[in-house]
Amino acid sequence: MRLKKAFVSLLPVLLLSCTAQKQIKPAPPINQINPKVRIQKRVILGSENFIANHLSLIKDKRVGLLTNPSGINGSLQSTADLFAANPNIDLHALFGPEHGIRGAVTAGEKVQDAIDPKTGLPVYSLYGKNRKPTKEMLKDIDVLIVDIQDIGVRAYTYIYTMAMVMEAASENNIPVIVLDRPNPIGGLAVEGNLVEKGYFSFVGLYPIPYRHGMTIGELAQLFNNEFDIHCDLTVIPLSGWTRDMLWDKTGLFWVPPSPHVPHWQTVLFMSTTGTYGELHTLSEGVGYTSPFEITGAPWIDGALLADSLNALHLPGILFRPLYFKPYYGIFKGETLQGVQLHLTDVTAFNSYSAGFYIMETVMKLYPEYDLFAKKKRLKMFNKVLGCGWIAEDLGNRVPVSEIEKKWKKSLDDFKQIRKKYLLYK
Repeated sequence: MRLKKAFVSLLPVLLLSCTAQKQIKPAPPINQINPKVRIQKRVILGSENFIANHLSLIKDKRVGLLTNPSGINGSLQSTADLFAANPNIDLHALFGPEHGIRGAVTAGEKVQDAIDPKTGLPVYSLYGKNRKPTKEMLKDIDVLIVDIQDIGVRAYTYIYTMAMVMEAASENNIPVIVLDRPNPIGGLAVEGNLVEKGYFSFVGLYPIPYRHGMTIGELAQLFNNEFDIHCDLTVIPLSGWTRDMLWDKTGLFWVPPSPHVPHWQTVLFMSTTGTYGELHTLSEGVGYTSPFEITGAPWIDGALLADSLNALHLPGILFRPLYFKPYYGIFKGETLQGVQLHLTDVTAFNSYSAGFYIMETVMKLYPEYDLFAKKKRLKMFNKVLGCGWIAEDLGNRVPVSEIEKKWKKSLDDFKQIRKKYLLYK
């Protein structure tokens, strides 16, 4: 798992495989895919492009599909259900990531193999006993297809489930087709440190930054070539998506890819509060009505914290004091004070760094409270951050501005490598 040093410019592509470059036609308008649905101009998903133009890729092949409730088209139709009902697709098995094929399982909870009640197909869990498809699971599969919504944040497990599928496919000489989907927080912002040796895990399997600014199809290409997977990979691209496009500009419905991501903006809040939320000493809002959008603790003065954070003039965000009482999770049933995060300019907001500025401010205001007191949780915090030095620097009161400087060189190197795999302008 290493990044290549060399950077080679590539001509723009719409569809890549490991062995050859292929050109594909854009998908037709949505009203040609489903005439019953009338919708204004919007982004055409890889799944729609695939069904409209590229079923020849799976002709006479038995298909395995990695998906979950986020695998839908622009008319809110499930890819699993559409594939199962299509006479030109021999859907043979489903593969489910964290939270399960229908999204009903709690975060971190193991998922069992099952029979899907809607399609009657076997569902192989890739978040239970196995993280990678076994030879037995793949014995009747000729091609593997991925249609799942990533959120653009490194610590989300779906991209690593995809990588494990690609690895298994490579080992068993099975081609992989990734149906591309938009990055909900855009394709321009790239933030944070890279995962370092000794900290690779299923919330950071490869040395990529916390906000990678890539679509799942672009990531698949990067994983495949830079981290030596080398499966027979084909990416079916989006039509009408540009790198500056946030989810609210895509014209697509947002379906929560997991239970605590109810809105697309939640992803930005998650990359701020979700990191230190792993320490279980500050609430990140999970357990209340606004997961990741609020933060607090029983010993915090919300007005003081809001004033102190607003005095930093962090770009793109304001803080409002509030009280809240979590229904579950840490501090369940306790009255907390803290702040709500309000975005003023999404494009200017440095979401990853903002979390460390919140920690730094809390530590200055309340030095008697140790945010790293729960040592067992520190290990998970470091896994999510992909290193141990950030926690150490924060504990030693190194300014966040200095911490940001430390990851700049590796981030710049990644940005150069990333350019090779960008499919959209």
